[in-house]
Amino acid sequence: MENQPILQVKNLTKRFKGLVAVSNVSFDVYQGEVLGLIGPNGAGKTTLFHSICGFHVPEEGSVSFLNKEIKGMKTENICKLGIARTFQIVQAFGKLSLLENVMIGAFNRTRHTREAKEIAHQRLQMVGMDAKSHVQMNDLTFAEQKKVELARALATQPLLLFLDEVMSGLNPAEVEDMIQLIRVIRDSGVTIVFIEHLMSAVMSLSDRIIVMHHGEKIADGNPDEVINDKFVVEAYFGGSIW
Repeated sequence: MENQPILQVKNLTKRFKGLVAVSNVSFDVYQGEVLGLIGPNGAGKTTLFHSICGFHVPEEGSVSFLNKEIKGMKTENICKLGIARTFQIVQAFGKLSLLENVMIGAFNRTRHTREAKEIAHQRLQMVGMDAKSHVQMNDLTFAEQKKVELARALATQPLLLFLDEVMSGLNPAEVEDMIQLIRVIRDSGVTIVFIEHLMSAVMSLSDRIIVMHHGEKIADGNPDEVINDKFVVEAYFGGSIW
């Protein structure tokens, strides 16, 4: 892991009329790490993702990626710089094939159909779905759709990948499969920031954990430090870790 952060978030604040959804949040993301983002429902985690990736424009603060200010940039331009993300609810084109869904991501990097197909096949192979490349998305299981959405994000060739509850709704075997896949993605050179409520997965995957509560960052440290922080335990776990 390099000392120089690839992403720097400083004093980020996002409001919706009278509601402060993200309040003065600052943190760095370092190349090669897996950073877990946890907190109760409504803590501002997804809004923070939206504010970094260009879906919201924060009122205050800055977001710097590879030393370039990206706050206020369009999502497609942020993606071209090397940031991709998945969503809580799978954003699938149901009547298109897996290959076509992933090619949509590949077109972020190329305008040539043949090259987009090659990239899409590579990413589908990476997530274990290439054998079904010509199947329609509507015909997949929920877990399979999540893998394809991952492949589509990877087809944009990101340096930094944001995952929003990618394990939500999966059974234990599917969760373990997803954990292994995230490790493969990390080992391929992609830095990962992920939101997750399943603490066993968070503890297994994270090099570092950030905790949010009521829009604020209340902790930032290695998993052992965070899980034993009395304020975190009270705010997030209601006084009990498990």
